Amino acid sequence: MPDNSSSNKRIAKNTLLLYARMLLLLAVSLYTSRIVLATLGIEDYGLYNVVGGIVVMFTFISKAMGNSTSRYITFALGKGDKAELKNVVGVSFFIHWILAGVILVLAETVGLWFLYNKMVIPEARMTAAFWVYQFSVVSCMVSIISVPFNSMIIAHEKMGAFAFISILDAVLKLLIVYLIQISSFDKLIFYAALLLGVMILDRLIYQVYCHRHFEEARNIKYQKSGLVKQMTSFAVWSLVGNLSYVCYTQGLNILLNMFFGPAVNAARGVAVQVESVINGFVTNFQTAVNPQITKSYAADEKGRVRDLLFLSSKFSFYLLLILCLPVFLEAPAILGLWLVEVPDHTVNFIRLLILIMMAQSLHNPVSMIKSATGQIKAYQLIIGGILLLIIPISYVALNGSTIWK
Repeated sequence: MPDNSSSNKRIAKNTLLLYARMLLLLAVSLYTSRIVLATLGIEDYGLYNVVGGIVVMFTFISKAMGNSTSRYITFALGKGDKAELKNVVGVSFFIHWILAGVILVLAETVGLWFLYNKMVIPEARMTAAFWVYQFSVVSCMVSIISVPFNSMIIAHEKMGAFAFISILDAVLKLLIVYLIQISSFDKLIFYAALLLGVMILDRLIYQVYCHRHFEEARNIKYQKSGLVKQMTSFAVWSLVGNLSYVCYTQGLNILLNMFFGPAVNAARGVAVQVESVINGFVTNFQTAVNPQITKSYAADEKGRVRDLLFLSSKFSFYLLLILCLPVFLEAPAILGLWLVEVPDHTVNFIRLLILIMMAQSLHNPVSMIKSATGQIKAYQLIIGGILLLIIPISYVALNGSTIWK
């Protein structure tokens, strides 16, 4: 392990790079969201969010495996074991390709049935919803098989790569906004197809970068070993936490659609974009710190782990407070300046999501330390179990139970 001074400088440098990346994405997101909402209309915008949400529901398995991949790659780097690192990368690619196939089967069976039989979608937009769904399925698969590449970049703390690729990504999304405005095609279908194209290009760039810079990304081979069992076991317990996340995000999105229709999904979709932008500033800092936590634990530097925990928790919370307070208080004015037409209830959704973010900012560093130890069973069962209660409680509340009257 490098000395603490060098590690701290790396954290500071990577945080600045990620912040520069975030500011660029913020500017592009604010502009493109405004134009996309105005171009698609509230109903189609809400339709894109809820239909894509069906596919996201299947990705909780991939996210769990992604947590496992990131942990084991970073841990191997912290130990300085190149042979183990090479094996971890090979096993992770093997598992993620299998996951992509499983999610394809689920999406084209259970997912399609849900789309046609349970979603509240205007008959005239059913064809568009189908194609948006199919593009979302492919996007999901591309995202899954990209996880090992992303994990390698983060584990090696090469945040400059993310900053560079984000510039290209931002330029392409600006181009998408222009193309959907001048296109004679169905704008919703065309928008979904173009976003898929950008995702595929991003994946190819990440792959080329990793192949050129990281030895373990070359000549990747799967070697049967106990790592499959270890990584899968870790992922199974991560699955509880990821499932709970899907439930209180996409699960709530679907419940809102079932009870109120796409217009409310549009309001929540705008609020989620605001949440993503604000939370990105904290996530960038935590992304820079997290590899150091795992590497320090792997090197048995317990004092360093404790220092990083306190640093990450305090800095994350206060940074989020500074960002969230003005948005919480002045949400109506901010939305009025940002959007041409503000969907009803957007302000309430934003304020609720801000409160959730504040709590999560303190939870995430603790979660990372538990991940570094590899002993996550009890932690995930308790936290995930509590969060899973959100969906049945929300259903009862939305269904007008006398309990809530």
